[in-house]
Amino acid sequence: MKQAKWLLLALLVVMLAACGGASATAVMPQVPAASGAAVAEGALNLPASVDVQTVAQIQGRDDVLLLDVREPWEYEEGHIPNVTLIPMNDIPARLQEIPTDKTVIITCRSGNRSGQVAAFLRQNGFTNVHNMEGGILDWEKAGFAVDR
Repeated sequence: MKQAKWLLLALLVVMLAACGGASATAVMPQVPAASGAAVAEGALNLPASVDVQTVAQIQGRDDVLLLDVREPWEYEEGHIPNVTLIPMNDIPARLQEIPTDKTVIITCRSGNRSGQVAAFLRQNGFTNVHNMEGGILDWEKAGFAVDR
């Protein structure tokens, strides 16, 4: 089991995809998004992917965690207020930081990396994770606040 985690971590470091960019093109393991995926009891009943309007409506709730999986330099250029940063390649080593008793909305630049991370988390037993479609690009286009 420990070897598998190290192997996965090594693969993720090598495969860090630049969400919407051209610098890296590898992909995290993909799992088809199950419609009506199981969610924790008492949790919001959201689809596997959610739009920025939905995220804006629920972002202040105590039972919701927004997770940004971009690199620190991207985060510094602009991020959703009160989002938690865990870069994509750090996710396997930091799984214990991702709550299982909250709705977790994952975001990145355009929705690519966040979709990959959501699929990875589902493969690792997380049942209440959702990809924010369009990432920070769509968030800004919709006129929602961005901290810089």
